[in-house]
Amino acid sequence: MINELPVIDLSAASGGPDARARLHDALHTAARDVGFFHLTGHGITPAETDALMSALRAFFALPEAERLAISNLNSPHFRGYTRIGDERTGGSRDWRDQLDIGAERTPRIPAGDEPGYWWLEGPNQWPASLPSLRASALHWIDRLSSVARQLLHELLTSIGAPADFYDEAFAERPHLHLKLVRYPGSAPDGAGQGVGAHKDYGFLTLLLQDQVGGLQVENPDGTFIDVPPLPGAFVVNLGELLEVATNGYLKATNHRVVSPPGQRERFSVPFFYNPRLDARIAPVPFPHADRAPGVTQDAANPLFAEYGRNEIKGWLRAHPEVARRYHRDLVGAGAAA
Repeated sequence: MINELPVIDLSAASGGPDARARLHDALHTAARDVGFFHLTGHGITPAETDALMSALRAFFALPEAERLAISNLNSPHFRGYTRIGDERTGGSRDWRDQLDIGAERTPRIPAGDEPGYWWLEGPNQWPASLPSLRASALHWIDRLSSVARQLLHELLTSIGAPADFYDEAFAERPHLHLKLVRYPGSAPDGAGQGVGAHKDYGFLTLLLQDQVGGLQVENPDGTFIDVPPLPGAFVVNLGELLEVATNGYLKATNHRVVSPPGQRERFSVPFFYNPRLDARIAPVPFPHADRAPGVTQDAANPLFAEYGRNEIKGWLRAHPEVARRYHRDLVGAGAAA
């Protein structure tokens, strides 16, 4: 992996045959060899970005009591505000706070014979004093869903697969997820874990980050490289399900965030493009399948073809207080059921 991520211009998808061929070559190489890239030409306007970032900053400027009024401890669906240090990655505290938002859904309480991952469908929690946040966040989910859908089509085309192969998995009720995140600086004990090294659960992540920096991506040799912000671009990474879908030909790559120094704040907005919870991810047919090395084997993190099993596994680990309050049966059963 080189020290600067590739830059992919999605607007080339609307160009002529030569421009599309260059796009697909660049996408293929980036997704196979790096698993991360900058995305430009996505069509999201500066005005849309400014509106979201203004709402984000206004939310984190609210008094703590107002943020805690929508704590995710109120939600068996893991929606709402997480205090600094209450989320865990790799068993260690992440020094950040955040608001978890998804598509607005009625609460889904699984029956005894239904998978526990249906708990992940439910309503969001919104701060009463900041109505603009709801509009901005849901608009962002809608707009980035369209960008991610186009990107997935072009990515599949780039490896010689049918562009629409996974359209059915995303039909009707895709599990879309947005985080508004603040890193408030270094932890009092000096620990630098903004968020620990991890892979994302689903298909694609599109990250909007400010100019502070701190995102790092793991090299094949286990070292981490910085990902400096590129104005106007999203940082895109592949999730575990694309690794499963291609038998390891495309890799989900470990990444982390190092806390900014002192009390300097960093803000970021990751958007996760995920299929329906009950979607089973069939292997995608593509010409390079015989060169696929196989899915990464990690006894502590088994990968499942059924998307919801990966997702609930991660939430139970990351939010142990919510898990203890609402989902002791799932924790005891190993999360997936």
